[in-house]
Amino acid sequence: MRAALQDTLLAQRGGLIGWVPVCLAIGIGTYFSLPEEPGRAVVVAVWGIAAALFVGARRITPAIAPFAIGIALVLAGGGVAQWRTGAVAEPVLGFRYYGPIQGRVVNIDRSASDAPRLTLDQVVLSRMSPARTPARVRVSVHGDQVITTYQPGETLILTGHLSPPAGPAEPGGFDFQRHAWFLGLGAVGYTRTPVLRLYAPDQGSLQMRIFAIRMQLSSFVQTAIPGDPGAFAAAIMTGDRSAMRKETLADLRAANLAHLLAISGLHMGLLTGFIFALVRYGLALSATISLRFHTKKIAAICALIVGAFYLALSGGNVATERAFIMVAVMLVAVLVDRRALTLRAVAIAAIIVLLWQPEALMGPGFQMSFAATTALVAVFGWLRQFDMSGWPKWARGVFSVVTSSFVAGLATAPFAAAHFNQIAHFGLIANLASVPLMGVLVMPAAVLAICLAPVGLSWIGFTVMAWGLQWILWVAQTVSGWDGAVGHVIAPSSGVVPLLALGLLWIILWQGRGRVIGIVPAFIAFVVWGQATRPTLLVADNAAMIGVMGSEGRALSKATGSSFIAQIWLENDGGPVPQEMAASRPGYTRDGRVVRTHVGEWQILQVTGKTALAALHGCGGADVLISNQEDVTGRPCITFDINRLRQTGALAFDLSDGGDLRLTTAQGVVGNRPWNAHADAAPASEILLHAP
Repeated sequence: MRAALQDTLLAQRGGLIGWVPVCLAIGIGTYFSLPEEPGRAVVVAVWGIAAALFVGARRITPAIAPFAIGIALVLAGGGVAQWRTGAVAEPVLGFRYYGPIQGRVVNIDRSASDAPRLTLDQVVLSRMSPARTPARVRVSVHGDQVITTYQPGETLILTGHLSPPAGPAEPGGFDFQRHAWFLGLGAVGYTRTPVLRLYAPDQGSLQMRIFAIRMQLSSFVQTAIPGDPGAFAAAIMTGDRSAMRKETLADLRAANLAHLLAISGLHMGLLTGFIFALVRYGLALSATISLRFHTKKIAAICALIVGAFYLALSGGNVATERAFIMVAVMLVAVLVDRRALTLRAVAIAAIIVLLWQPEALMGPGFQMSFAATTALVAVFGWLRQFDMSGWPKWARGVFSVVTSSFVAGLATAPFAAAHFNQIAHFGLIANLASVPLMGVLVMPAAVLAICLAPVGLSWIGFTVMAWGLQWILWVAQTVSGWDGAVGHVIAPSSGVVPLLALGLLWIILWQGRGRVIGIVPAFIAFVVWGQATRPTLLVADNAAMIGVMGSEGRALSKATGSSFIAQIWLENDGGPVPQEMAASRPGYTRDGRVVRTHVGEWQILQVTGKTALAALHGCGGADVLISNQEDVTGRPCITFDINRLRQTGALAFDLSDGGDLRLTTAQGVVGNRPWNAHADAAPASEILLHAP
């Protein structure tokens, strides 16, 4: 028995590199789930134990040594994440600010409400020292504006509202504070007053010059290709999605084609693959060159250079950086005479990303891109054992396209459903009709347009590109309009995605029959997800809105305002209906600014506005009072005023088996971490409120 176990463990040694990013990810995920930041003594101990295990693994039997190294990698993953958290630290605004804002434009995009949104650095705020001023702020621009076109590097001045990055919209929800921390955003806000140009564009740095080129190219593309196809073309060529309409984005998401917008692995792979093939077969036309030089390696170098330029031109967002790393690893494998598409190459790319940007692990981009790539490499590696040489060439091509679309869609579906709460039922059809065209027509036409631009013939490439993009947009609009095109799922609990990922990775990485064990955690993850429930009552962190679950779904306390929070709640419920419809559902008794509902026998009262709160006698017969105002009156009930909600964040209420009210707070789930250090001490994540 012992010898058999040892033989099984030794059989894994050839594929152990695949477990390195898994162990790092476990450590990184554990760090981000901690309720509070580890102290210096803990950090030193973690690195010390990791170093000792790395060194000691040399003296352990070969079958056991990988376990010691695995534990060391888990500890190292947590240590790297902790170091990265400190390395990106910048001031975070600690209060709501209204006044003059000055800053330099470093990014331009659009908000969820489709308003222009500016990211500013070199920020100056009124009566605030540089040491306390956020390094970057993001401002949505509303209202009539004198300036409608913003230039990279120009310094603007405006009067606007700023606030700290908001916490989760509900307990356990997406933590925008953590996301903003790693983006360097110390405040977000909006303005409705005119934005004025203070200084001309400053494009002295390389980064700003590239940003300016990027926006100029985006404008050039949209001029050459008007309308939605031009906005699509600008998005895939430069990463600038500011011209994409909300309706177009909705169609692409419903058809599972939104991944075509992001400059990620697909685009980077198509571009570098096209350049690689173009250079290699172009050089092969010369017998002298092909016989004297390694044309394959020359093509790999050219593709690598073009990929690096594409990365810089796209703005260097996380998805593009991750895609470039993966492509670079594969091209370097070509340079050193190794097979490019292997699980080893995918593992190396994942290791680089996790060590460089450990926070990427928590986002859907990392999870979905590596899920797709890992599954594709594993499946096509398995298919190599079958002889398809007798198939017609066209049949092999069709089979590859269908298989790759099916495998990638199947691998990413659970992660997309977990993060976005929807499943595109006809996504495979839409991708089969669109992705091949992106590879054989759109991306080559984009390269052709850029190459012909110096001689004024870019219109040739752009015309061809527009044909392909018009087809893709038509497919998205058509498929998204089919009955049942989109299904919605409830948000899973926090442990479902890690458990599912671990099970699927075990199936792929484990050598031998023991890989079937991976089915167990994957099955458990789906079972737990299927039994997930939603809170009976949700309260926004500003008390402006509450939502109670009823027989028809979640009923919201108001039909307009707080639309972003309303959307998140309804999507997580698995029933994203318009806010107006959710507000029309039964569940409330309204009297002006006083809204009454109940959770079991518990009476809940929401009061908005100073006048309504001042006119309230006691608690108005309620057991729990919620208000968006400061309340200094001693009341005979459990009270959550705006000051207390700033400590707790959003609230979730449920009934316990004994009829008590179980309260979960967003701040308690998140804990005390650097990205929410401006908040007061976090309360317990769960509190049991006993019946009065």
